[in-house]
Amino acid sequence: MNEHYKPTASQDEKPAKEEVEEAIRTLIRWAGDDPDREGLVGTPDRVARSYLEFFAGYNEDPDAYLARTFEEVNGYDEMVVLKDIRVESYCEHHMVPIIGVAHVAYMPNSRVVGISKLARVVDAYSKRLQIQEKLTRQIAETIDRTLSPKGVAVIIESAHQCMTTRGVHKDGVTMVTSTMLGTFRKSDITRRELLAFIGKS
Repeated sequence: MNEHYKPTASQDEKPAKEEVEEAIRTLIRWAGDDPDREGLVGTPDRVARSYLEFFAGYNEDPDAYLARTFEEVNGYDEMVVLKDIRVESYCEHHMVPIIGVAHVAYMPNSRVVGISKLARVVDAYSKRLQIQEKLTRQIAETIDRTLSPKGVAVIIESAHQCMTTRGVHKDGVTMVTSTMLGTFRKSDITRRELLAFIGKS
């Protein structure tokens, strides 16, 4: 396990499933309903199990996905761009969904990685309690650290239900964040080329 992968809580620190289900029953009562009625009696178990899926990223090591690389690229040194990777995350302030897409690009420095692994890195960080700014930076820094490319760029566009379904109730608003490292930060030409690739020029 690499030094950058530090799970927030160990299995010993996590509450038992029974405690989780009781907490969910409490939330149902707080919402004003009866957790013992027919439609809700199985809800605590279902919610507890769904949390294991929603927050699976806490059990994943993003660096490990990028450990296997390929050097037989016949000198390819132009950018690699993976567009429209679906992002499913959860606002750490209100625990409601953040849904959108990520565009990930890097400029190889003699080696490349399987493209599915880039999507797995996005998932590993997304499936946690997050803010989008931090999520964008984490993805970019992991790719930069593990692949040592000439440059990395990550752009995320998403809708936050903490803004659309509560609070100001502004539907249709999209938040865009970006992290540019290496040549994507230094070169206006390279950055413009990337934006053209993803349709943002």
